[in-house]
Amino acid sequence: MIKYIGYNFAVTPKEPATEILIAQLGFAGFESFVENEDGVTAYIQEDDWNSEILKDIQILNSGEFKFTITEEVIEQTNWNSEWEKNFSPIQVDDLVSIRAPFHENPNLKYDIIIEPKMSFGTGHHETTHMMVQHLLNLDLLDKKVLDMGCGTGILAIFAEMKGAKPIDAIDIDNWCYENSLENVERNKCSHISVFEGDASLLVNKKYDVIIANINRNILLNDMQSYMNCLNKDGVILFSGFYKEDIPVIDAEVSKFNLKLDSTIERNNWVALKYKK
Repeated sequence: MIKYIGYNFAVTPKEPATEILIAQLGFAGFESFVENEDGVTAYIQEDDWNSEILKDIQILNSGEFKFTITEEVIEQTNWNSEWEKNFSPIQVDDLVSIRAPFHENPNLKYDIIIEPKMSFGTGHHETTHMMVQHLLNLDLLDKKVLDMGCGTGILAIFAEMKGAKPIDAIDIDNWCYENSLENVERNKCSHISVFEGDASLLVNKKYDVIIANINRNILLNDMQSYMNCLNKDGVILFSGFYKEDIPVIDAEVSKFNLKLDSTIERNNWVALKYKK
């Protein structure tokens, strides 16, 4: 029987510390995260755990944030039943439904079926919701698209529904890679290729539209790679950061002669559309 070690992190102030903490814990081997009003609970299989697991989590040693940490051992959990209890269907602009297989189809123009397990991207988070809104306003017919940091594959799936092809979906996390493959099949998509990896996979690639819903630091670090593979007259969508981060993102993008075309804001999170 698989056991998990759960760490409850109460964080003050919560953002952006929680986002950074999740990223660093992911690299350390934690495989699932549940955000709450105080911070986040992170889970790791007992076989992957050691008593020094938090030693190299840099943000925990930052003087900018205060952390209260509690730990517990958790017996084998049916993760599907856990998220089913909390995953309600959503709709975006009365045009897109995002639901689990067991939810009733509301018969909107676009119907995305997602079984997220522990991957990011159910549409409930502000950044995913806003990216769907941006994609609604784009002509994607026969456009070559990259979904970088694809999570559940939701944005790549929606891009195919809007006529994009071919589409590459990339995530560094193995759980996300596997989950994207499942969701691509579940939505009967035939033009999406899913890859496990990072921006190093973008060498010699070219795209008309790039979707990058990742945290600010990764976006800044990989900006050159994105720009190298964006076609002339291409469009790039960025999210995964806050309104106050816009100046630093915009300053970096401006170096490549892209212009900010439109901004969507939701609960202080933002999604930016740039045109080449």
